[in-house]
Amino acid sequence: MAELRSFIFIDQLQPQTLAYIATWMRGALPRRNMAAQIIEIAPGLDIEALTDVALKGADVKCGLLVVERQFGTLEFHSKSTSEVKAGAEAVLDALGVGEDAAAPPKILASKIVTRIDPQHAFLINRNKLGSMIIGGESLYLLECQSASYAILACNEAEKAANVKVIDYRMIGANGRLYLAGDEAEVRNARDAAERALRSLGAR
Repeated sequence: MAELRSFIFIDQLQPQTLAYIATWMRGALPRRNMAAQIIEIAPGLDIEALTDVALKGADVKCGLLVVERQFGTLEFHSKSTSEVKAGAEAVLDALGVGEDAAAPPKILASKIVTRIDPQHAFLINRNKLGSMIIGGESLYLLECQSASYAILACNEAEKAANVKVIDYRMIGANGRLYLAGDEAEVRNARDAAERALRSLGAR
């Protein structure tokens, strides 16, 4: 039986969170403020059958389908919240579990680096797909399990604070999030990100 590693509902995709994922998304692109569902399972190959269930069970579009070494990740979305929820329910029915079967998030690391050195900023910017961090800005770093929880943390942080999305990784063993900006706003972003994960039972 598949292990449900995450089951994430996003009510409104925020612009930077959306723009970042769109840089590597190969399916149908969602639009700003659309509702989305992200599902991560193990073993990875089982996500293929669940994608079929979601697409046939509701009027949704699939933006992301990734099968990697251990885990499978699916993102689907719609301008209709009820259709996203219908697709999600169809997946749960196929798995024979409830939403509470999803593994709760684990916060592995949560750090703020204040007034980042310009050389450090340069090193970070070499490997990013999001905005650039500038020397003197503050940086928030989050690492979590399951990896897909990084998109929820990013989306909720963006709702709560005026920060730049530098990078987030939501595929693989661990998820990672990099946000930058004024120190006070970065602290607000951290609080919102951790609050979103703790609402799902993060430890």
